Amino acid sequence: MKTKKLHGGDLVFAIVLVIFMTVFVVVTLYPVINTVAKGFNDGIDAVRGGIYLWPRKFSLKNYQTVFGMQNLLTGAKITVLRTVIGTLASLFINALLAFVVSRERFLFKRGLSLFWVITMYVNGGLIPTFVLYKSLHLTNSFYVYVVPGLISAWNMLVMRTYMEGLPASLEESAQLDGAGYMTIFFKITAPLCKPVFATIALFVAVWQWNSWFDAMIYNRLKTEYTTLQYELMKLLASVMQQSGSAESAKNSTNTITPVTIRSAATVVTMLPIVMLYPFLQRYFITGLTIGGVKE
Repeated sequence: MKTKKLHGGDLVFAIVLVIFMTVFVVVTLYPVINTVAKGFNDGIDAVRGGIYLWPRKFSLKNYQTVFGMQNLLTGAKITVLRTVIGTLASLFINALLAFVVSRERFLFKRGLSLFWVITMYVNGGLIPTFVLYKSLHLTNSFYVYVVPGLISAWNMLVMRTYMEGLPASLEESAQLDGAGYMTIFFKITAPLCKPVFATIALFVAVWQWNSWFDAMIYNRLKTEYTTLQYELMKLLASVMQQSGSAESAKNSTNTITPVTIRSAATVVTMLPIVMLYPFLQRYFITGLTIGGVKE
């Protein structure tokens, strides 16, 4: 097998590209490795700083504290449920809505699209939103994690753009064979939209997994509906309260500090998404290229 030799400008470009990508990978991975190192480091020792790629004084106390939280299992269960149910429900509703809006003969296509774009920039505010959710009996319940996120203007418009790029002849041929709109959606459109569905699913899943503010606002008094992120936030706040300043942390016998607890909590919450991403990577990359090629 013959290999193509690089000459002149091509060789220079290849060298510059390798150097650039190496630096990019280092810059990208360093914060992650540094966070892992701090999570496995002793808290008091971490206050001194100077931890980079490896823990200076190895300790499992930070993770023991995180996994020893009182409502950890409850929060993890609710977080997993809201992520799975919220992602699937949001994906299905937005896909159906995008399919309807992408039809050429849909009467209110432009007006509704403009209305949804406006909602991306204007909202009712925290207090009116809380009053609305309370009147709908969404507060103090699991549904507050799922129902408000069912429809997203951005996700719907992205799906609509992708669907509009599909060949119209596929739908026309299916209609000639007597297929209805629901058959067209499930048998033709949905299978062809796997890339954009995977991209949107990843976005929604990350948002659901990392969300904690709604648990604090709407389910603060319901520990059975607490989330993992909210429990970790409370843990970090309590450690910060106990530690006080860095100087008092140095003089304390406690081996955990806000820096190391935050690092350990970040690693715990980051792992599921990192494990999920490789399975969606090929769809994710394809989904991001929508609109890049036009026939």
